[in-house]
Amino acid sequence: MKRVYPAILTPDKNCILVTVPDFDIMTQGENLADAIDMARDAINLMGVQYEDDHKTIPEASAVSALSLEEGQISTLIDCDFDEYRKMLDNRAVKKNCTLPSWLNKKAEAAHINFSQTLQDALLEKLDIR
Repeated sequence: MKRVYPAILTPDKNCILVTVPDFDIMTQGENLADAIDMARDAINLMGVQYEDDHKTIPEASAVSALSLEEGQISTLIDCDFDEYRKMLDNRAVKKNCTLPSWLNKKAEAAHINFSQTLQDALLEKLDIR
């Protein structure tokens, strides 16, 4: 699920502080690009956590609704909870499967990678690409 959330950037002596009011979170970065990356990561992490906890993900506030102090900058941070979850969940999980002995022998003789073949079949079956 792609979303865009407003954030407030506050330049500090050694970093840029980032506040994301819709999630009530703060993070920081060494420079502007790093601060935006850190904000994106924090929002994605919170969104995935909300989904896992069956909480309603907050709707994005309007940038115009932000209260800025002197020196602060407002910006929008894009995020994709589905892509972030894929990145987090990209660990290997061992599965056992059963197949006829004759098929196993033919596949081994052909140097078939069973794990890759199963992944390819599941992606096709689930229409994921």
